[in-house]
Parts: sequence; structure tokens; C-alpha cells
Amino acid sequence: MVTNFQSHYIPNTPAEQDELLAAIGLRSVDDLFADIPDDFRNPPLELPAPLSELEIQRELGEMAARNRPLSAGPSFLGAGSYHHFIPSIVKAIMTRGEFLTAYTPYQPEVSQGTLQVIFEFQTMISALYGMEVANAGMYDGATSVAEAVLMACRVTRRQQVIVADTVAPAYRQVIATYCQAQGIAIDIVPADRAADAVTEATAGVVVQYPNFYGSLEDLAALGAAAHADGALLVVSADPLTMGMLRPPGEFGADIVTGEGQPIGIPPSFGGPYLGLFSCKQQYIRQMPSRLVGRTTDTEGRTGYVLTLQTREQHIRRERATSNICTNEALYALASSIYLAVMGRNGLRQVAELCYHKAHYAADAIGKLGGYSLPQSADFFQEFVVSCPVAPAEVNRQLMERNILGGLDVSDRFDNGMLLCVTEMNSRADIDALVSALAEIA
Repeated sequence: MVTNFQSHYIPNTPAEQDELLAAIGLRSVDDLFADIPDDFRNPPLELPAPLSELEIQRELGEMAARNRPLSAGPSFLGAGSYHHFIPSIVKAIMTRGEFLTAYTPYQPEVSQGTLQVIFEFQTMISALYGMEVANAGMYDGATSVAEAVLMACRVTRRQQVIVADTVAPAYRQVIATYCQAQGIAIDIVPADRAADAVTEATAGVVVQYPNFYGSLEDLAALGAAAHADGALLVVSADPLTMGMLRPPGEFGADIVTGEGQPIGIPPSFGGPYLGLFSCKQQYIRQMPSRLVGRTTDTEGRTGYVLTLQTREQHIRRERATSNICTNEALYALASSIYLAVMGRNGLRQVAELCYHKAHYAADAIGKLGGYSLPQSADFFQEFVVSCPVAPAEVNRQLMERNILGGLDVSDRFDNGMLLCVTEMNSRADIDALVSALAEIA
């Protein structure tokens, strides 16, 4: 019965509870749960017997040992979660007691350090993407681009969006989930036809840079086509690529989002990650999440505050842009430390290593009998290989050699495998992959 724990957690007195129940025509608190079937109201948990701390550690250790850590051998798996080097100073600083929180710094009096970090984070993301303003962070890359679609519809007052079919499948699914209840039409079109698909009813054109298959889209052409009909160009961009590629802002992008995982955040089995969100200054009032601003106090000292807050507890409900931004503080800090430590030159060096190592691997694999590279466009760190046998079989045999292969993309390319090469892959790693693929063929 739910009444067993009421007095411990509910501040109302029994008399006040009786008064509240009488006002809604009920006799007991249990009546509030009458619509829940008995089988589900208080189901037996059937928990195992308790364990000691030592036993729990041993059990969890055995479970963890079943995973293959990326440090166990060469890995060529990417597809949205990437193995990059993270300087040790990132964890050393972000786990200090002064910073160790993932919550929103609502109270500026006790949050000046966190607020300053987020202010610097916003500044660096804006510079990285070539945009005028960036927010304090989002949940992850998928929800960031979905929020960008909603924002494009608010700005243009239109209800139709074009999404290139080279955008990550998971991102497209999240966009569809966000838009279905609002009646926003999502048209998935081939990337090379996206520019021709824009009409006066289009709110925005969504493209990924580099796209899910590693190739680089023509952002200039897409931006020109979108703007010609009053639509916005929305780009989901890998922030690490900005170390050597032109940022989307230079192509006229209106909203640029991204996944912050490549800049200072470990793969961690898929999360938690950090969503990046930036836009042109003129659209700032429609931007979701929060914005940290710098000001001065009554004594003229520099201070940081949440300048814009866009949820319904802050502004009128009809103007709110509620969103998920749980991770903003801690992982915005991690990315800020990473970018500050790497600097402009370090970021460029990492990006160039990824680019050149990936091209070295692609050139070598393309010369193997039975393998081919089905894409002609330039790419950054990922590329598709058509294999002589099913990618699942290739990956199985690679794992026998302690090599983690790529993602099976046979749904788009004949026996296609998406391989990723980062600065973490040595020449010996790449040569071992090429030799193994030659043997498999």
C-alpha cells in the first residue's frame, strides 16, 4: 500500500490530506491509483539476495571484463562516436570538487566558476563554427539538430523541412520523433537533390558535415538554394573537423549544431555526450537552452549570469522552447578544457592527422583485390568500403585478429562497411588492417 511511506516523504498532515481528498471526492490516497491495474500497482520486485561491497565489485568487474576496451587493440569503428586522444588534464580539472556537477548553474552567487567556463565554451563554439552566438549546451548531437529543425520552423513560420538522406539515421529518427506531434512534414531526399527540392514552403534544409558516410557536402550550394526561397540552412557539424575545414558559418549556415563528444569526451559506450548549438545573432530569441552572459555587479566587478533562459519556468509558456540540456555544465567544461589545452594549432594537427591517416588507409584498401571505394567525394576521417563478402563476416574475421572493424552499411552500399581512422590509429594499425582485409579477400 502506498500509504506506508507517506509520512516520511509527504509534508501534508493527515488532516490536510483528508481535506484535499474530500475536495476531489476521494476517501483515501489509494483511490488516486485506482486506475492502475492491481497486477501493476505493487508488483513483486523479486530482487536477488543482497551482496557485500566486495561481492558487488567482483560481479561488476566480471561484467565489465566482457567488454572490449578500445585500448585492447586497433579500432576502426566510428559512425558518430569517435576514439580521440584526450589529454589527462581534462579529467584532472573537470573532476575537481568545484566543478563536479552536471546541473544548471541557476544561482550566480555560488556558480561564478561554472558560469565563466560556460561563457568561454560558448565563445569557443561560436568561433569553431564561424557563427555569431552559441548556447550553453544541449543533450547530444541528435537532439541538437532536432531542436534546430523546430527553431527553423519557428523562425520561418513554415512546417516543412528537407533532410538530406546522408544525415545519420539516428539523427533522422530523432528529428521525426520531435516533429510528428507538431505536424511538421519531414522530406528525406538524396543529398545531391536537396538543393532542387527547396520550395517557398520549406522552413529549412538539414545536412551533416561531414555526412554520416564521411563525405563532404557542398554547403555553399545548399545554402544558396535554401536562402533563395527564404529557408534556413541547418548544419550538423563535427567540431573536430573545424581544425582544418572551413566552418559552416562561412558557407552562410543559419543554425549549426553538433556532437561535442570528439572534443574531450570519451566514447563511454554511447554516452552521455554533449550537444552543440549555434546560430546567427538575429535568431537568438528563438534559440533553445540557455545563454550565459558577462556583466558587472554594483561594484563594477565582472560577473556571469544566465542571460537568456527559454523554458516555461522562466518565460511565458507559449514562448518557451523547452528542451533537454542535462549535461551542459560538466561536459561543456570537459570540451572547454580540451579546446583550451589543444589551442588552434593542436586542433589543426589532430584534424590533419585524422584526414591524412584516413586517406592513407583508403588508398591502400582501394588497391586490394575484391575491395572498392564506392564514393567519389572527398572525405575527412570516415569512408565506405565495398567488401568481397558480407561486412559481418569481415568484422568477425577481423575480431579474430583483435581488430575492431567498421559499421555495416550494406543497406546503402553493396557489402558496404564504414571505416573510421583517427589520430589514435598508428601506421602499424592501418597496415595490420590492410593485411587482414587482404587475407579475408
